[in-house]
Amino acid sequence: MQVLKFGGSSVANAVNISKTVQVIRQAILKEKTIVVVSAFGGMTDILLQCGSTAARGDESYKDSLILIEQRHLETVRQLIPVATQSGVLSMVKKICNELEDIFKGIFLLQELSDRTKDGVVAFGELLSSRILSAVLTSQGVENVWKDSRELIITDSRHGRAQVDFRATKKKMLEYFRSPEVSLLVVPGFIASDAQGVTTTLGRGGSDYTAAIYGSVLACDGIEIWTDVSGMMTADPRLVSNARVIPHISYQEAMELSHFGAKVIYPPTLQPVMSKGIPVWVKNTFAPTDPGTLIEKVSRRTASSIRGISSINQIALLSLEGSGMIGIPGFSKRLFEALSGHQINVILITQASSEHSICVGVDVVQASLAKSVIDAAFFTEINNGDVQPLIVELELAIIALVGDNMKSHPGISGKLFGVLGRNGINVRAIAQGSSERNISAVISTKDVQKAVNVLHEEFFEATYKQLNLFITGTGNVGKRLIQQLHQQHDYLFDQLRLQVRVTGVANSRRMLINEEGIDLNHWQELLDQGSPMNLRNFEEIIHSKNLRNSVFVDVTANKEVGTSYERLLQKSVAVVACNKIACSSPYLYYRKLKDLSKEFNAAFYFETNVGAGLPVIGTLNDLLRSGDKIRKIEAVLSGTLNFVFNHYNGKTSFAKVVRQAQDEGYTEPDPRLDLSGTDVMRKIMILAREAGNVIEMEDISNSVFLPASCNAGSVADFYKALEKEETHFKKLYEGAAAEGKKLKFVATYEKGNASVGLQHIDPAHDFYHLYGKDNIVVFYTDRYPEQPLVIKGAGAGAEVTASGVFADIIRAASA
Repeated sequence: MQVLKFGGSSVANAVNISKTVQVIRQAILKEKTIVVVSAFGGMTDILLQCGSTAARGDESYKDSLILIEQRHLETVRQLIPVATQSGVLSMVKKICNELEDIFKGIFLLQELSDRTKDGVVAFGELLSSRILSAVLTSQGVENVWKDSRELIITDSRHGRAQVDFRATKKKMLEYFRSPEVSLLVVPGFIASDAQGVTTTLGRGGSDYTAAIYGSVLACDGIEIWTDVSGMMTADPRLVSNARVIPHISYQEAMELSHFGAKVIYPPTLQPVMSKGIPVWVKNTFAPTDPGTLIEKVSRRTASSIRGISSINQIALLSLEGSGMIGIPGFSKRLFEALSGHQINVILITQASSEHSICVGVDVVQASLAKSVIDAAFFTEINNGDVQPLIVELELAIIALVGDNMKSHPGISGKLFGVLGRNGINVRAIAQGSSERNISAVISTKDVQKAVNVLHEEFFEATYKQLNLFITGTGNVGKRLIQQLHQQHDYLFDQLRLQVRVTGVANSRRMLINEEGIDLNHWQELLDQGSPMNLRNFEEIIHSKNLRNSVFVDVTANKEVGTSYERLLQKSVAVVACNKIACSSPYLYYRKLKDLSKEFNAAFYFETNVGAGLPVIGTLNDLLRSGDKIRKIEAVLSGTLNFVFNHYNGKTSFAKVVRQAQDEGYTEPDPRLDLSGTDVMRKIMILAREAGNVIEMEDISNSVFLPASCNAGSVADFYKALEKEETHFKKLYEGAAAEGKKLKFVATYEKGNASVGLQHIDPAHDFYHLYGKDNIVVFYTDRYPEQPLVIKGAGAGAEVTASGVFADIIRAASA
């Protein structure tokens, strides 16, 4: 014999019931079958709401009652031929009349007891099971309908009655001695007490009904038919890549169900475990899918985790006080107080110091729990030995579940590591001695992010998702987006990275798309975006709370540069092309570095110096390996190198500068480059990264640009350059007369930094530096005479974008 249980979605309407009938037809070809039926989808809630409305003295309950009756009658009309439907319609009308009488009584008394609630909600399963039985009969499928209240006996705890298995077994065995039938249809969820009063087995209790029949009758198997193809590695509403668990043990399934997995009702497996009856979870709407097999010992898989689950709406109750230390009985009194008021404890954790104990309860019971516990410890609280109970709301529990976690080191480390890297604070933790479950209490707003990053860590060796928020769509920003688009498939195939541009902003507009912006049309989409507001952009990043979020700054904007602090505090990684933050006062620079460590948020700014050249990364590698920086010499301005490489005294200096700007090598205002300010910032950043405290005013700058060039607009600047051509020609000729070249050099040594034009002879590393190239020379303890040299293109949108790109990839693996 086998038991098939069909949930509310499987009998929600005529179309779904037809699918259910097809499943039953196939099942009875194999062996005798008991079919357990839930109420029509959503019907239990409708009945309870209708009862509450009547209890308030609100006559609108009658409207709901009419809708209930019409829904069932219409389903009969759609499924049963006209010639044979009159008897079934009369049966539905009769049951609905009985329900109407009950509601009249509730309305008159304005009272809805738990006993009456059980009587009301029972009508949902009674109606659905009778209709399914009638549909089967109308299609020539012989069956018998039986009221489960006549077979399942419970105590009188209405709403969540406990089964009397001895009395139930006696009833069932007596009934099944009668002439055998190949198909029995019974309502789930409902039972009766010893006096014959209707009781219910708790919400989701139809699963439990199936287990009771299966266990008592020693059936060969139980099938739970629902609207998903089995138990999943995570809630598919939270994790788009959740997948079906093909095999799972009873204990694992119970743990997942307890911690929020809704596919199966938690008590369902208790009656079948001792008898080793297999339970299948199957999909009514995809009956050929294999589903999930729940059995005594599940098959081993590559992952030590079987699934991830979560419970929202948790309150954390903390009892603390020095008076608890070394005093036996505190825990006992706490749990007795909660138990005495039917308050279920979901999670328990206690400090080894005995100074505190925490329990998690349903938020609905939090207020009652506080009053109960404060009353139980009134004397100790009055004496100051124990503090009044602390109640924390808006919390949730996430749980990792798996039999293979036992004696498998590193699981907890990975759990807390991945949560920490994503800025998810763990409020409390608990692990059973079986090592089958690790639970953590976190903020409710972090649940979706937490479940996704954990699923990514434990189940998706396939890929890691990165969410980018890019500010700045100038030359570098455009090239960066182009490179990301071009390399999308490569990153996924080779690095297992799914890089999504989730947000884009410029000085005018901003665009957010949680599913990823279409990079084929990002400019058109951005033009249609919202007006740009940096704080709003930040707030959206925070509120979306997406996993592995990276803020990418490819602006030269001071306001954007000062936003990093707030982003890092929310564990959003920052990749900065913008030099303003790292060249700000040292205390702010240091603060950003410290926040990056404190909140496990990557902070990379390689392109602050040398565009795409690996300057800062190499410097940090030297320091991490124990080397010490003694001296830095560098040509750090691709713009200035381009200008002095092309200026020969024949073409005017102004024209060479304009050429550099036209080719994208200068800042919008070239004076920032020519004044040496940009080079000062860069050498300061290198000196800071080498471990030195230095400010801009500590750097000496031998300015070569005449004062007349600093006044007015950019147009005025170019006019001034033309007027000062003699000055620039003199600079060039002075160097040329010595057989040398002009280079704008930055130097740092023994705490002193300087920038300025130098005459470079042919033997120097800087002499053969062409075009827009940069060069950085590190003299260290390990490279005292033959320095470490980094040389290459130090300006240009393409190489700068590639440097930002590289930092994004580093952030992904941080």
